[in-house]
Amino acid sequence: MSTKPALAYNDVAEKGIVDLICSPQLADFAKDEKKASDIDVFVVQSPTKKNVLVTPSNVTRPPSAPTELTKKSTPLWILWVIWYNTYRRFFTVVFIVNFIGIGFAIAGKWPYAAKYPGALVIGNLNVAVLVRNEIFERFLYLFVNTFFAKWTPLWFRLACTSTLQHLGGIHSGCAISGIAWILLMVVHQFKAKYILNASILAFGVITSVMMFITMCAGLPWVRNTCHNVFERNHRFFGWTSLCMTWVYTIVTNAYDTADGKFDHVGKHVIQQQAFWYTATMSIFIVLPWICTRHVKVDIELPSPKVAVLRFERGMQPGLLARISRSAVKEYHAFSTVSEGTHAKYHYLICGVQGDFTRNLVNDPPRMIWTRELKFPGISNTSSLYKRGVCICTGSGIGAALSTCIQSPNWYLIWIASDQEKTFGPTISGLIHKHIGPERLLLWDSKARGSRPPTMKILKEVYDYWHAEVVFITSNYVGNFEIQHGCKEAGIAAFGTLWDF
Repeated sequence: MSTKPALAYNDVAEKGIVDLICSPQLADFAKDEKKASDIDVFVVQSPTKKNVLVTPSNVTRPPSAPTELTKKSTPLWILWVIWYNTYRRFFTVVFIVNFIGIGFAIAGKWPYAAKYPGALVIGNLNVAVLVRNEIFERFLYLFVNTFFAKWTPLWFRLACTSTLQHLGGIHSGCAISGIAWILLMVVHQFKAKYILNASILAFGVITSVMMFITMCAGLPWVRNTCHNVFERNHRFFGWTSLCMTWVYTIVTNAYDTADGKFDHVGKHVIQQQAFWYTATMSIFIVLPWICTRHVKVDIELPSPKVAVLRFERGMQPGLLARISRSAVKEYHAFSTVSEGTHAKYHYLICGVQGDFTRNLVNDPPRMIWTRELKFPGISNTSSLYKRGVCICTGSGIGAALSTCIQSPNWYLIWIASDQEKTFGPTISGLIHKHIGPERLLLWDSKARGSRPPTMKILKEVYDYWHAEVVFITSNYVGNFEIQHGCKEAGIAAFGTLWDF
């Protein structure tokens, strides 16, 4: 994550980060003959006291003309706290523990590592795969949401949300540690190459190379800037690594160094820890793909910037769907929008940002591949909190809308450009049907002629809504500004991740 303060919301593909639409609180602007500059405040009803109006200081007074953002340096301690988040803490712990173990193994102080090096390799890889398994993630979120919602101390609930959001730190830490262990294992085998078959050494090298390429393809820089490269290489080299791991595990354990033959087959191989670790890892990898289906999709194209996909079946809030034009290649994740599990449909809001989403607009498909088992995102923990605020920009409305539709305890702030025209009547209809004006603020930056004073609005909404947490869905620049502003203001906030 970059630590350079951003000067403006400069996402060309998603102008919505800067361009927001007028909310029901600001409906007077459209109806009143007065100029917008003559209207000082918006009026909302207090969420805790009936018939009491709250008038935050003129946070919505439109400026007479667009003004440049003033540069404001973020305190170093805030930059550090946000950068060294739970993801990196998990990674640090896993990495240090494993490399201490590697140090003991090199020094000859850990007999288990010398006897079962393969178990340490695949054990780490098992954990790496498990924490990215959709079924396991759904179970974790269900467990936390069921047993810890609302009654536990706020700090504990915030810790639960942070832990669930940053499981990727365990994933990357264990994956890199697994590669380190296999490199150590191969080095030791080369030292004893005179008593080993050449095929064992060859498969050890091939497996290590496949794992290393898989790791490189999953680096944050590659994943965020070259998504298709990540999808193709991380997945297919990952599958190749799994196949090579099977071969390497079998030939290593089947070989008898006493007579130089592969006569420890069958029962002996099955009894080895590495065999069962590999079998378990294979199950973790294959299970989510069992849920892949080719399904019908209806696509609404309200503007050249957005495609709204409609699928059958209602959803709980905070779930994401993976979709692709191919059964195995280039899956892209989008947040689901639904009125609830009882609803007939759920929707995906796909902002045009790359080849895949651009083709949804230019060549809309009638059938598309998806995994019927959806995986949870950060907003799936919304039920943990008594009250909260979702602030989003552009097509980020997809991640916030289900939460605010299905729970009356969540306030929605949506900043985008010409929302109804850009995102269409379906999305606008869902908003105005389910979210009352007392908990909705839409800012149309095109109509208003400028971006909003985001942090001022957010602070005042957070205070009078008596919120416990803020969920942010924005582009990189918007997330940077809002998350750092919240940290400086002492507001608990969770934003979009780019370092997973």
